[in-house]
Amino acid sequence: MEIKKSPQADLEKSKGLSLLLGLVVALSLLFVTLEWRSSIAKAIDTAVLSLADLDDALIVQDEQQEEQPEPEPEPEQQIEAQLPEEFTTVDNEKEVAKVAFVSADEAKPTPPPVVVAAPVEEEDANQIFEIVEESTEFPGGQAALMKYLSNNVRYPEIAQENGIQGRVIVGFVIERDGRPSQVEVLRGVDPALDKEAVRVVSGMPAWKPGKQRGKPVRQRFRLPVVFRLQ
Repeated sequence: MEIKKSPQADLEKSKGLSLLLGLVVALSLLFVTLEWRSSIAKAIDTAVLSLADLDDALIVQDEQQEEQPEPEPEPEQQIEAQLPEEFTTVDNEKEVAKVAFVSADEAKPTPPPVVVAAPVEEEDANQIFEIVEESTEFPGGQAALMKYLSNNVRYPEIAQENGIQGRVIVGFVIERDGRPSQVEVLRGVDPALDKEAVRVVSGMPAWKPGKQRGKPVRQRFRLPVVFRLQ
């Protein structure tokens, strides 16, 4: 048996589809509208935020410009005077030396200073020197003196018999004319030997006298005379 569709049933079915399609379109439009409004709101917020940030940046920049201190002027170089640690008090009551100005006509040449030579002390003619500029000397030198003593000393017999020997130190003065004087024994050994030493020294020939400042002077001299048994 064949079932036949009713036209009213088809109409009801088409009506339901139309309502469903209209609802889908309405929801789509609503969704698009909401998205568009959301985009505009975000754009406005972004613009407002950008303006706010710009204002803040301007304010901060102004504050930074206001906060920048003015450059301080360079300090002037100061020179400190070094004061002495010690101070000398000057008496104001003391008179200040006055300087007198003399004209060229009144000026006279100053005479040269007079040089007064110190008086030269004259040496005593009788003074006996120990050391002089030019010492006294036996004629012919030291070797000639030793030869003279060897040839002229006579060994006393009493000293030989008693086996006496030794060195006698004789002191004497060579006068300005070279002759020996004031002969004496400074250190003796035996009276016989001492006497012989004095005899030999007293009989010496004239010496070359010592000189002081170019003038002959008296000079003291010491001479050892040796007595030795063979």
